[in-house]
Amino acid sequence: MIEEYDGRQFVGMDLHRRRSVLVRTTESGEQLGWVRIANDPVTLASVMAECGESPQVVLEATYGWYWAADVLAGLGACVHLAHPLGVKGFTYRRVKNDVRDAADLADLLRMGRLPEAWIAPPATRELRELVRHRAKLVHARTSLRCQVHAVLAGQGVRVAVSDLFGVKGRQLLEQLELPEAFRYRVDSLLRLIEVFDREVDQAGQLTVARLRSDPGFVAVQTIPGVGPVLGAVFVAEIGDVHRFPGPGQLTSWAGLTPRHRESDTTVHRGRITKQGSRLVRWAAVEAVQHAPDGTRMKLVRDRIEARRGKTGRNIGTVAAARELLEMVFYALRDHHVRRLSPPAVAA
Repeated sequence: MIEEYDGRQFVGMDLHRRRSVLVRTTESGEQLGWVRIANDPVTLASVMAECGESPQVVLEATYGWYWAADVLAGLGACVHLAHPLGVKGFTYRRVKNDVRDAADLADLLRMGRLPEAWIAPPATRELRELVRHRAKLVHARTSLRCQVHAVLAGQGVRVAVSDLFGVKGRQLLEQLELPEAFRYRVDSLLRLIEVFDREVDQAGQLTVARLRSDPGFVAVQTIPGVGPVLGAVFVAEIGDVHRFPGPGQLTSWAGLTPRHRESDTTVHRGRITKQGSRLVRWAAVEAVQHAPDGTRMKLVRDRIEARRGKTGRNIGTVAAARELLEMVFYALRDHHVRRLSPPAVAA
């Protein structure tokens, strides 16, 4: 093992919730040493002091990586974020441990074969935190509403209104005569739903307040079906749109492109990959569903459904979501939406 080394060092960091392992290597791949540390900024700084000037450091995009990336960048390191899907091969080794994982990360970076993920700046991370928190709140609120429906179904109550939690639905719930335990559960769920309603509204207001003067946020709302909530999802999750060469790369990153498998003369194209931001895919599909009839996205969906029958409705929706995401790309990049006009009909 080399005791003194003055060249550039490559550091692999296997980050865990409480502890982490760092492996230092030379440019030729020789290991300089490894250390296991508690996850603490001061301890990490003391270890990085031995890594020379401007070391190349790689860590995986795993649970709680924000703090480590910020500390490393503050110490002058060139930080790289490994995409978890790109390093799945580590699990197939005969011997797998934290030291080997960290060393392999450093080797991938050193050889220029590291599958990298984008490190969002702090402002984008804060915006994502608000958007994702609101999405979690909505998901939890939906679970509470489903529980109310389940209680009524168990009691044989027929719901005669379209929205059980609207004005008429609330009146129905208040007038229902239920056994004591079921009445208490419904009332308790309704109180919790009111709390979640307030929190969802507050999260939405904070998000819109941050984005009100953002030109991309304003432009993306000119797309039919996209309002403040979906617009905030696109802006926060996509981040710097200039990292994508074109709209095709954005739709691929969002997981809305078909899977491609090719070997020799055999080619298989399957379902969409569903890799990337789940929120972006949801927002794109949701915008297509809310877009008015006659818009470009709806016509794309309707044409595919007409050609393939009812089984093609989902395929058409995904294709329309790709069209919409291409519009989002130009809205965020140019602050102007292209391709809003319906596609030309073939003669």
